Amino acid sequence: MALEVLSEHACFGGVQGFYRTPSACCGGPMRFAVYRPPQARNGRLPVLFWLAGLTCTEETFAIKAGAQRVAAQLGLLLVAPDTSPRETGIEGATGDWEFGEGAGFWLDASATPWNTRFRMESFVVDELRALIGSEFGGDLECCGIFGHSMGGHGALTLALRHPALFRSVSAFAPIVAPTQVPWGRKALPRYLGEDPAAWARHDACELLHAVQRCAPLLVDQGLADRFLDTQLQPERLEAACAATGQRLILRRHHGHDHGYYFIASFIEEHLRHHARALNV
Repeated sequence: MALEVLSEHACFGGVQGFYRTPSACCGGPMRFAVYRPPQARNGRLPVLFWLAGLTCTEETFAIKAGAQRVAAQLGLLLVAPDTSPRETGIEGATGDWEFGEGAGFWLDASATPWNTRFRMESFVVDELRALIGSEFGGDLECCGIFGHSMGGHGALTLALRHPALFRSVSAFAPIVAPTQVPWGRKALPRYLGEDPAAWARHDACELLHAVQRCAPLLVDQGLADRFLDTQLQPERLEAACAATGQRLILRRHHGHDHGYYFIASFIEEHLRHHARALNV
């Protein structure tokens, strides 16, 4: 199966599209969304990869965030992959919103049976990046990454693990220390086995203490977020950045919860943060 167009829609002078591609990394088809602003007609453009959170799909950001208007002004290509492979047939991959399909945690699983399909890190940094460059006019020397919740975790860890690939990074309500909170403690051992050292390689705070660095971080967190104290704990990231010299802007917002109304409220500021870093 070659690149398949699922649907395309005119949007702010550009095109919001939804696509499917075969993936060797994930052992089957993967879906993703791309917003091409009007400037795409004139040449290659900077790329922003959005990583969504638990239960989300490639459609969630495109439909709910309201990012296309500003991306059209700035000339930014927006790419949003699905959060996991689908219809994997793996026992235990469905029926639990915190793990499995819809909850790939943006890593390459090493434990069986998950390592046959759940290789989201390689899909994003290898396959999808290359496809965006070859088929959608993305400038692969000018890429940023951002995300929400589980996807915020992914944005931070992929930026730290691949600093040469991503020149800008930001996150909304990220899981900053998955080795220390229930969501991560549930997922990481299943995907990666029982070695805590393997888990630490996918924990932003642990990566910082391991002398990994990335572009300056912009993080927004709602103070009415019901997951704030149990799952997110941004103070851990704040402390790790202070201890290691990683540049961080952490903004806390009264009244905002975990959902896309929060994201839509500040998405323009994130896009402009990336545009400045990417010299748009």
